[in-house]
Amino acid sequence: MTTQTFELPDLGEGLAEAEIVRWLVGAGDTVAVDQPVVEVETAKSLVEVPSPYAGTVSRLHGAAGEVVAVGAPLISIAAGNTGRADADAERYREEELGGSGNVLVGYGTSGGSAPRRRRRPSARVDGAAIGAPAGPAARQVRRVTSPLVRRLARDAGLAIGDLVGTGDSGLITRRDVEAAIAARCASPAAAPRAAAAAGPAETRTPMSGFRKAVSLTLTRSRSQIPEATVWVDVDFTELFALRERLKSSGRPVPGLLAYVARFTVAALRAHPELNGTVDAERQELVQFRDVDLGIAVQTDRGLLVPAVMRAQEMTAARLDTEIRRLTAAAREGRATPAELTAGTFTLNNYGSFNVDGSAAIINHPQVAILGFGRVIDRPWAVGGELAVRKIGQMSFVFDHRVCDGGTAAAFMRMVADSIECPGAALSDL
Repeated sequence: MTTQTFELPDLGEGLAEAEIVRWLVGAGDTVAVDQPVVEVETAKSLVEVPSPYAGTVSRLHGAAGEVVAVGAPLISIAAGNTGRADADAERYREEELGGSGNVLVGYGTSGGSAPRRRRRPSARVDGAAIGAPAGPAARQVRRVTSPLVRRLARDAGLAIGDLVGTGDSGLITRRDVEAAIAARCASPAAAPRAAAAAGPAETRTPMSGFRKAVSLTLTRSRSQIPEATVWVDVDFTELFALRERLKSSGRPVPGLLAYVARFTVAALRAHPELNGTVDAERQELVQFRDVDLGIAVQTDRGLLVPAVMRAQEMTAARLDTEIRRLTAAAREGRATPAELTAGTFTLNNYGSFNVDGSAAIINHPQVAILGFGRVIDRPWAVGGELAVRKIGQMSFVFDHRVCDGGTAAAFMRMVADSIECPGAALSDL
């Protein structure tokens, strides 16, 4: 019987490592070619990695929570009947070399796959098989389906086996973990016990692959981009009124962010130098044909920026649908690597955090980022009279290498004027 070891492949994202989130198979399980065997987390996304071999799992090289380098052993599989298995494996490798892209991102390949079979029940949580025979070292297994919940518990120093799930069939949810953290903090004796157990008055947590990637991107942005920031207060009153009129007529109404995105795209078409990058090595300014509009989304993993592809082709209604889809996908860990890396310009709604403004950091290698603070009722002069209007602050950070203040101001005013007179702006788009 031949044992073949599958090494962690380059997942098509230019990354050097990935963290094992959970194994989908265990030692003794039977797997087919192209069957997902492990879920890993890279700096950009959660990915299911399929096996290029068929046979019986003989060894898992690593446990949940461990970081594995690209090219390091991931799983060993003992081949049984090699006739069909070898043919399937060869097809798999041909597709990978041919650039199908499917195997690199773990979505599987089409056709010809043998049905998935298991030697024994192998539903798994943190590497333990549910329903496996209990032994001296057996522990109670809790149902945890979200890797984000597991990470939250791990970062808080909580053992999953000690928690009680309130979800369906005992599923442990984020609310359960947060309740356990709150209960521990509320305990009068918790602080002294924690201090005694910790020793030094500090804790150290290794940076995840995601935080490493964020750190690298932001550090590169600060060190390489000579940025400048401008801002302006914008009157959103007419845009709010427009949406109310649409609601009263029974028509579907896009969200505020969709309208802002539409106006931003129009301004980028008028000032294409802001929809580009800087090729420092060749000393060239690059402008992109399409506006792949990045939308900053706060998730349990951190800040992600999935992109609306070819946003210049979309109406406000289509932008609204796509922004909602991307936001949900990013928060649920379903956004694809392509969506998370394709952005040519970033739009950031930090008003959702109930703050007025921010001097944001440009998402390298982009050259600009536009942000909006919260919109609140404020006294405002209109036609020489004091009135209560819905005012929000807009800030714009740009790479001074690609343009000067005049271009940045013209871009900002185009977006601001569209927000303040949305009817006229939409009729011209």
